[in-house]
Amino acid sequence: MSIERVKAYFAREGLADRVQEFDVSSATVELAALALGCEPCRIAKTLSFLAEGGAVLIVAAGDAKIDNPKYKAQFGTKAKMLTPEEAETLVGHAVGGVCPFAVNEGVKVYLDVSLKRFPTVFPACGSPNSAIELTIEELEKHSGYVAWVDVCKNWQT
Repeated sequence: MSIERVKAYFAREGLADRVQEFDVSSATVELAALALGCEPCRIAKTLSFLAEGGAVLIVAAGDAKIDNPKYKAQFGTKAKMLTPEEAETLVGHAVGGVCPFAVNEGVKVYLDVSLKRFPTVFPACGSPNSAIELTIEELEKHSGYVAWVDVCKNWQT
């Protein structure tokens, strides 16, 4: 189970006690915000795409949407989200729990600038009822990100 992989990763990093599991679903931005009692924009959603010859993850703020022209300019291809089956196979996490932690080898993680406006964010932890609160610096460290990108819209205030 992918949450077990994520929990094992955070245990090795000394952060196991920060992984939260809920009795309710946190599989969408709205449900995660309710479960955590925070604003939906602070949910760090992880979107999975097919690009660069494999799976690419974009971690973005909960209120951000992929901007197709920006995405194409960044990755040289149209944004094509992975199917639920592809996400589980290529990334190692099922839709609803996709996160940038303990992913399969070769998966590239990018962080969208929409996250930079928050001191902490809440990404999932490999299941549709989990999350962890991380600072942006901790997210950078533990996601193994390739780069910061600007591929989203509708989040600027």
